[in-house]
Amino acid sequence: MKKSAINQFRWIGLIEGSSLVILLFIAMPLKYWAGLPEVVTVIGSLHGGLFICYILFTLYTTFKVKWSIIWLVSAVAVAFIPFGNFVLDRRIQTKFT
Repeated sequence: MKKSAINQFRWIGLIEGSSLVILLFIAMPLKYWAGLPEVVTVIGSLHGGLFICYILFTLYTTFKVKWSIIWLVSAVAVAFIPFGNFVLDRRIQTKFT
């Protein structure tokens, strides 16, 4: 059951991390360079929903796997850093699987 929780967390982390990268490196340039602010509205809304799911899965995984507070804090912190979820995924992959 621990592996299932960790795998679910890894998937939502990769999806949420990808949405942040898309928002910052595709949608934002389209807004300012191509004059398409609607793209940021749509992608930003999707990213916001995925971020909420990510935080909920972080809490779920923390309780299910009995992660230390350091894993919880680092999982939340990397959600604000572009490509941070990919680095965390690699760390989780080498540590827990």
